[in-house]
Amino acid sequence: MDEKLKPLIQESYQFSVAPMLDCTDRHFRVLWRQISVKALVYTEMIVAKALQYKNKEKLLDFDEIEHPIALQVGGDDPQILFEAAKIAENWGYDEINLNIGCPSTKVQSGNFGACLMAHPKQVAKCIESMKAATDLPVTIKHRTGIDNLDKDKDLLDFIDTIASAGASRFAIHARKAWLNGLNPKQNRTIPPLEYKKVARIKELRPNLIIELNGGLKNQEECINALQQFDGVMVGRAIYSNPLAWKEIDERLFGEKRKLIKASTIIKGIIPYAEKHLSKNGKLWDICKHTLSLVQGVKGARKWRHSLSQKAQKQKAGLNILEKAARQLEDAGL
Repeated sequence: MDEKLKPLIQESYQFSVAPMLDCTDRHFRVLWRQISVKALVYTEMIVAKALQYKNKEKLLDFDEIEHPIALQVGGDDPQILFEAAKIAENWGYDEINLNIGCPSTKVQSGNFGACLMAHPKQVAKCIESMKAATDLPVTIKHRTGIDNLDKDKDLLDFIDTIASAGASRFAIHARKAWLNGLNPKQNRTIPPLEYKKVARIKELRPNLIIELNGGLKNQEECINALQQFDGVMVGRAIYSNPLAWKEIDERLFGEKRKLIKASTIIKGIIPYAEKHLSKNGKLWDICKHTLSLVQGVKGARKWRHSLSQKAQKQKAGLNILEKAARQLEDAGL
């Protein structure tokens, strides 16, 4: 473990993988657990109202290897969120997180996500209701502001209101969101990063647990950020190149791991893939997340192309994944 981090790194929330739609599903989370056993992971955002209906298993089930894991929900109804928090606890999650950061028009039409930053009292009611339902940590992920509601005071007032309701941690995406004119992808890149604004919040409210999210690209940037913030959350930089983070448990948590390579990761997920296939799952559900494991080396493109073609076939079996792992092992990868 880096010496300067010893006083800081005690809990899994110090480093987390951001919830990302169509990325951080249960299959990717199992893959990630071959790299890090310590980092907190999140589900993709689930609309809390959807948990009132049947087929909860499809939305909520996860493998035991995925702990520690947080359920992220979206919603604005305190009673529905009360029930969602109870479900999260009963299902075995380690935390429940309220999404106040998604700027999509679909989410706005449901009156949740980032648009709720304009209604801190309603968000506080939601947090209070969730806290009343469960002993799990109830946390929140939000932006630095929305549209023209983006002054330091606006953000501080929002956080103070939510803190009074009992939120355990604030994961702050250090960009404002434009609710009109930018799509979700543009909202991840066009609004400038505002690390200083988040740092001012931490200085003004030192007793709150503040986690920095947005634009962190590598381990060094995360380690530097942990000198100032209580935690860091990384999204696209992990999903696009998972192996670049193979030392994260040792560097942040002092957790010694065996040598992690692309081949060991794929071999590690084979038992999980076998279970998935036995339940009529598709091999491609899993394999699509493995493609970014191999890049920047001779033969990488050919390996990815071959695996993509074979794994997408209707009756693709476990032997395809086993062969892919052997090819990597033979290449020393």
